[in-house]
Amino acid sequence: MDSLTFVGTATTLIRLGGFTLLTDPNFLHRGQRAYLGKGLWSKRLTEPAMQPDDLPPLDAIVLSHLHGDHFDRVARAGLSRAQPIVTTTKAAPRLSRWGFEARGLDTWESETLQRDGESLTVEALPAVHARGVMGALLPPVMGSLLTHRVGGTVRRRVYVSGDTLTGSHVDEIAARHPDLDVAVVHLGGTRVLFHTVTMDAEQGVDLLQRVRPREAVPVHHDDYGVFRSSVQDFLGLAGATPGLTTTVRPVARGETLQLGDDRQATS
Repeated sequence: MDSLTFVGTATTLIRLGGFTLLTDPNFLHRGQRAYLGKGLWSKRLTEPAMQPDDLPPLDAIVLSHLHGDHFDRVARAGLSRAQPIVTTTKAAPRLSRWGFEARGLDTWESETLQRDGESLTVEALPAVHARGVMGALLPPVMGSLLTHRVGGTVRRRVYVSGDTLTGSHVDEIAARHPDLDVAVVHLGGTRVLFHTVTMDAEQGVDLLQRVRPREAVPVHHDDYGVFRSSVQDFLGLAGATPGLTTTVRPVARGETLQLGDDRQATS
């Protein structure tokens, strides 16, 4: 059965068929500080459910962007170099210098893994970390579409939002990929230098209304002091929004969710 295990922040273990992926590895302990760039730091308020030594063998790491709360000094020191990291073209050169096999993707480009008659495609999707001047200061970020196939038939499509705001770029995703099974939604309403740089509750619900996944799993919402919008606000608003067709499934750190039934066969 396919599953998602929540480690903390935006760090998840996603198992799709025979593939195991890690997203946005953040293993700092409670009280340690993540570097956010431009001289900015934020203290971690929670304890991750795993450390690098606790991880199973990985087929790939999917990294939305190179920021201290998504790839930290613990990850750099402790992660195996055996698997590739699929990430942005901006992040890939630095990761390569650190000894990782980094594969940088531009928007809509993809990387496909193969094993035993199965394939897993990671496609880079558009994301907007911030707008205006703040957008120029933050590292570029990508969303990801994980498409698992067996014998060429699609079993599941998982959208990982990355640290994005909602907007017209999300409509582009919906137009290209109108049949999403799961959305892993980065929330928190992160505030940096008086700018909101990740979705708050209202934006998160707006994203769900645009992409219409069958299920959504909220992450990235209470781990750092710069997160200002609670997951409870998101759950409350989603529950009160008429016509929202997505089933929202909150997950605690260390908890594993079994993902829904396989889709009908599509190519």
